[in-house]
Amino acid sequence: MTTVTSTQAAKQPFFSFPNPINESVARSVAAGVVIMAAATIAFDFPWLMFLIAYGFIARVAAGPRLSPLAQFVVRVAVPALKLPYKPIAGPPKRFAAAIGVTFSLTAIVLHFGFGLTGASYGVLGALIFAAGLEAAFGYCLGCKVFSILMRFGLIPESVCEDCANFEARMQRMAAQGLLPDGNPCTPPVASAGLKR
Repeated sequence: MTTVTSTQAAKQPFFSFPNPINESVARSVAAGVVIMAAATIAFDFPWLMFLIAYGFIARVAAGPRLSPLAQFVVRVAVPALKLPYKPIAGPPKRFAAAIGVTFSLTAIVLHFGFGLTGASYGVLGALIFAAGLEAAFGYCLGCKVFSILMRFGLIPESVCEDCANFEARMQRMAAQGLLPDGNPCTPPVASAGLKR
């Protein structure tokens, strides 16, 4: 089970986002965000918002490399739960994480800048809703917004040429004996990664 292999990591600059990304990792990270945001509200621990915001900023900047939550998910949770490698396009997930940055920073400013704890927790509630959809159902609101912006030309197609049809990329790469991330596939990994 691989999210970023050593070969892929060698090809990517440190401050980059993996493409493709493992959907199991993305959904597990979203579950972690739900837990942290819910704990912030339930136990009135507004300082946790800084950890949530840092996590989103770290993931936008460098994928899982600088995010403690993502590192835990990649190294512990996904292997322990034996979650499948299911490749999906990375740019929409990075865009969704950038929306998470906006929500978490807004919550921080509302609480610590203006003393509007209720409004701050309302913003966190919206974040819980969006991350909960991702965690429970694999439905990424930020990815849908990304798709709409691409359709209207506000995000150039060059940002994610494979986003329109990621299945075609998977088939094209498999025909070349490669995983969607460009690494050579071995029979067990290839069959596990390409089944839906």
